[in-house]
Amino acid sequence: MPNDTWKKCERAVAARIGGERISNHALGLQTPDCESDWLSVEVKHRKALPGWLLDALDQAETNASAGTLAVAVLHQAGQRYDDALVVLRLSDFVDWFGESQ
Repeated sequence: MPNDTWKKCERAVAARIGGERISNHALGLQTPDCESDWLSVEVKHRKALPGWLLDALDQAETNASAGTLAVAVLHQAGQRYDDALVVLRLSDFVDWFGESQ
């Protein structure tokens, strides 16, 4: 039997956002991994995340003032700033934006 850890991860994320895991097995469709009323989520499950990424988020959290949302913004050199990525912890996302709208 194949490793279904990534499916468990998708189910866990879906539960936390108040949505559901979308199975596209044998549908031939391009669908999100998880979806709620207002979110379309692609989940990437990895054995380890890049240390520099975790360090950036830790630094954002350490330097955040009370009552503010700590995020790390990842910008690729030469790209538009509007295309930068915003990274935050799932628990913070749910705390700030709720499980569903």
